[in-house]
Amino acid sequence: MHTQYYTVNDITKITGITRRTLRYYDEIGLLKAKKLSSRGHRLYDIDNFERLQIILFLKEMNLSLKDINNILQLSKKEQNIILGHHYEVLSRKKQKLENMISNLERFLSGENMVDLDIFENTKIPPLKEQYMREGKFIYGETPKYKEYEKSIAQLTIDEKDKLFTSFDESMKEIFRLFAAHINESPASDSVQSIVKQLVDNFECFFVCDNQILKCISKTYKFDNRFKKYINQFSDEDLSDFIYKAIIFYCEDK
Repeated sequence: MHTQYYTVNDITKITGITRRTLRYYDEIGLLKAKKLSSRGHRLYDIDNFERLQIILFLKEMNLSLKDINNILQLSKKEQNIILGHHYEVLSRKKQKLENMISNLERFLSGENMVDLDIFENTKIPPLKEQYMREGKFIYGETPKYKEYEKSIAQLTIDEKDKLFTSFDESMKEIFRLFAAHINESPASDSVQSIVKQLVDNFECFFVCDNQILKCISKTYKFDNRFKKYINQFSDEDLSDFIYKAIIFYCEDK
């Protein structure tokens, strides 16, 4: 059976790699030509061509030429073990990229950054954890924060996740209720009953007295991150409305 050989020119036309690259692969022993023509030109057979395609495939995975050469020296079973590891790495990168795209789409659609899953599975802590660290930095030495830490320390990880998830959902519903009553007086009975729901929600963690409640109201009004988050629930300045409602609640007490 006639053996099919490919010249350097053939290989460059088929694969798109340069003559210089082929020459370099030959020099380092990564892809040696099957034989030389009578004129001394390199000729490649189908096995060379298949090896080159594998090389180019592995190169697309950002493997170094040294690593590629080492992999090609191994048995098929050993290759599969190593490439299986790279598959896991690529899968994690794919998941991270998909998560970034999803978060970007949600951010562009108007969602607040605190609700996004950015910094998940990275060295940078998630935003909600950053806020918790910030809270500890500011209030860590206060009796209320120590009370909060003590109550949280008694919970398992699953219990904490369920508690925080429930708390977040409850807060969103409370903000929606405030938004639905934004045209009423902050001092009205209906609005004040919503403030009481907010207080009850915080009571899951600590005794929410007037002092801490006023601190929370100031955070809602003057911290742009929380202000932006709260105002997404209304076309008006909901954070200011809630601030006034909480202040009236505290003074009325």
